[in-house]
Amino acid sequence: MVNYKDLGLVNTKDMFAKAVKGGYAVPAFNFNNMEQLQAIIMAAAETKSPVILQVSKGARNYANQTLLRYMAEGAVEYAKELGWAKPQICLHLDHGDSFELCKSCVDMGFSSVMIDGSSLPYDENVALTKKVCEYAHQHGVTVEGELGVLAGVEDEVQAEESHYTKPEEVIDFTSKTGVDSLAISIGTSHGAYKFKPEQCTRDPKTGKLVPPPLAFDVLAEIEKKLPGFPIVLHGSSSVPQDEVDTINKFGGKLPDAVGIPEEQLRQAAKSAVCKINIDSDSRLAMTAAIRQTFAEKPGEFDPRKYLGPARDNMKKMYMHKIINVLGSNGKAE
Repeated sequence: MVNYKDLGLVNTKDMFAKAVKGGYAVPAFNFNNMEQLQAIIMAAAETKSPVILQVSKGARNYANQTLLRYMAEGAVEYAKELGWAKPQICLHLDHGDSFELCKSCVDMGFSSVMIDGSSLPYDENVALTKKVCEYAHQHGVTVEGELGVLAGVEDEVQAEESHYTKPEEVIDFTSKTGVDSLAISIGTSHGAYKFKPEQCTRDPKTGKLVPPPLAFDVLAEIEKKLPGFPIVLHGSSSVPQDEVDTINKFGGKLPDAVGIPEEQLRQAAKSAVCKINIDSDSRLAMTAAIRQTFAEKPGEFDPRKYLGPARDNMKKMYMHKIINVLGSNGKAE
């Protein structure tokens, strides 16, 4: 049993309470490798932003759970080296799909876990989420649950259609389960193709797809039912067009990739939404930089020479999100 406090990590309790009160959102960045982790910590340390390091089931298998434990501990020490005296870093399981997986993460030093029972019948979702909460809370680990279904694909998580969260269920769900935060569905989506072309309109000037707006009316209803309760948005990458264009320019094939407009995320961050998940934007920033290096320097084979620019590009993207979208900079001095 590894306690997250021994690794220098924090859970999300105080993090979210401050975010709800302060009208900003904490970034939750998924990572799979060292370069992504370095970029996240550099950006958070430089901006003094609380940060959630997210690991999916697939990423945990890819990186190895033991290595992840030491990477998280190393991230805290690295942040201190960069001048962040009291790092506020959380290690979070994204889309846990079983009690056993969540328990394993708690036992290996994660400070927060998500149990995603949203695809189950309501009563089964409640029972599973409650079971995870009862175990995690014994060890001071915070738990995120989910109501509603997001469309799209992310690792093992896949759904053809989205189903908005039903505001009439949220009080019953949170009170019966004891969750610390609630992921909701209001129109965000997983992956780089968040919407089909037929769901969007076309900008007449650029020809680019314009996605449908988020259902802020549903969010407002949920806020009325659960005043001050921490709300989470998954699938909130903006799919920056400049990164998509770079990928396509240098041999990629991402036609009609479209994400969530940043102005809508800014609006969400000022509400009870206190955690916003971003994964695809990091993948795009990394891939764009690597493709450009390979195209411009075809003789390059030193991984540091193409992963270094990729790390720099991801750091730039993370800092942009922290400062210009989520407003979490300076909140973890």
